[in-house]
Amino acid sequence: MTFVHVVRHAKAKNRAEWTEPDDRRPLTKRGRRQAEALAERLLDEQPARLVSSPYLRCVETLDKLARTLDLPIETTELLAEGGDGARALDLVLSLSRSEPAVVCCTHGDVLFELLRQVAAAGVTLEGPLDAPVAGTWALEVAEDRVVGALFVERPAT
Repeated sequence: MTFVHVVRHAKAKNRAEWTEPDDRRPLTKRGRRQAEALAERLLDEQPARLVSSPYLRCVETLDKLARTLDLPIETTELLAEGGDGARALDLVLSLSRSEPAVVCCTHGDVLFELLRQVAAAGVTLEGPLDAPVAGTWALEVAEDRVVGALFVERPAT
């Protein structure tokens, strides 16, 4: 049994006010606090790998956890904004084959589509399909398929 924790990145700067490329949009002060609180909570899971969208806001969301665990943050376009939820789910299943616990960070659109794929496979989603920023879905994987999906509220900041 493996758990893959899929995090929607923490609060980022306002998209409408950001004038640089969107992939460089960083976390806000509140987002950095959310990322620190996420790190504290996810430490208990003892993840062996951290995998993220290459977008800055996702990498920053996992940064504190990475530094605390002394793990690199691996990036992949499969988790980038605008990505395909089915391909992101394939990635999650692939990661679950090699480690007992993994944390991934992605964007709302990718997470939404990934969860739709999980639900379409007959898994009951225990939580909201549209997860808020800094929210986490704990996906329980057994025999190369998701067998449970539990939403974990974002930490208080």
